[in-house]
Amino acid sequence: MSRPMARYDGSCHCGAVRFTIETDFPELTTCDCSICRRKNALMVKVPEDRVTIHSGAENLTEYRFHTGTARHFFCKTCGIYPFHRKRVTPDYFGVNVYCLEEFDPEGIPVRATVGKGMA
Repeated sequence: MSRPMARYDGSCHCGAVRFTIETDFPELTTCDCSICRRKNALMVKVPEDRVTIHSGAENLTEYRFHTGTARHFFCKTCGIYPFHRKRVTPDYFGVNVYCLEEFDPEGIPVRATVGKGMA
């Protein structure tokens, strides 16, 4: 069951990158691709028009691999991954919920996605 639509502020560890998302958290996802397995993020899928970067866009560095479609963003200063542009749905962001302030993922269903087998 989804939560009510709400706004959440987020940031990287050092605070250089600050953003806000709006979502009802229908589910959270994990992914078994090579990069997601290593960064161990718990993500929520958010439409691009519900993600606002307030500061630090110039402090983000981008990493692409395999097909080069998904765009993974990391803070140049602290190295934290706050979000990525999704490969299958590039008009959505996968947002790392551990970067959200005062957010508790308890009770939200978690779906394991299969990224490793994507061609």
